[in-house]
Amino acid sequence: MLKLGHNTIERLARFGYGARGVVYCLVGGLALLAAIGRGGRAGDSESAIRWVLAGPFGAVLVGLIALGLLGFAAWRLIEGVTDADRRGTSLKGAVVRIAHLLSAAIYTGLAITAGSLALGLGRNGGDAAQDWTAWLLAKPFGLWLVGFIGLCVIGGGGAFLVKAFRGDVTDRLKLDAGHCRWAKPIGQFGYAARGIAFLIIGGFFIAAAWYQASAEVKGLAGAFAALRAQPYGWLLLAIVAAGHFAFGAFGLIQARFRHIDAPDLDQTDDAVVAALRAVR
Repeated sequence: MLKLGHNTIERLARFGYGARGVVYCLVGGLALLAAIGRGGRAGDSESAIRWVLAGPFGAVLVGLIALGLLGFAAWRLIEGVTDADRRGTSLKGAVVRIAHLLSAAIYTGLAITAGSLALGLGRNGGDAAQDWTAWLLAKPFGLWLVGFIGLCVIGGGGAFLVKAFRGDVTDRLKLDAGHCRWAKPIGQFGYAARGIAFLIIGGFFIAAAWYQASAEVKGLAGAFAALRAQPYGWLLLAIVAAGHFAFGAFGLIQARFRHIDAPDLDQTDDAVVAALRAVR
């Protein structure tokens, strides 16, 4: 019997990085076109996936994106549970691993949405983030929880900006110094743009907590709209949109060159079981 091992997980992870990269290239490219008045739409990941769906072989392509995003979510889960990247047990390592678990949940949701669209099942109307924010606000201490989520999102944005400023975006890439010289600025620009978007989105959550109104919560499309509403907003939107395209391009670089120390599937199973027991 063929035993699946770390190569299977590695391929899954690389496929996932590639799918995420394609999605953000589309998000950034469409927003950039909208900023300069050449069509396009300054939307989020789902709107970019819907744009693909409307094109030739749309259902097939969106289905592949869904599988890739599910693979990325699985890799994030493995990273968080098994510490595949050797983050360690420090506070910083624990925060990164928790962020990976949250990322796994987010990309699982996006993969389900993409899969539903590919199968022609559509998607229920409404904004999921606003729905669960409204649910939280109705609970005791809900506004504090929403505010805390906003602070966490802002913290994530700050972490992206620090990473971009420090320039350590290529640390986990298997590239020599010569190739890193062109990959590094792409990654820095991409992480900086994501950081700015996270700061704005986190601010929306803070506003929702302050006004106790779930309608204040907006995602990436809302962040783009907020930038567009500023003086010289088209230029600000164009810069951040181009940064998201760069983030997507860097994802494609990661798909090919990232160092992935994937655990064996047996070890992954043991780690998941141990984590579940710890939660109980």
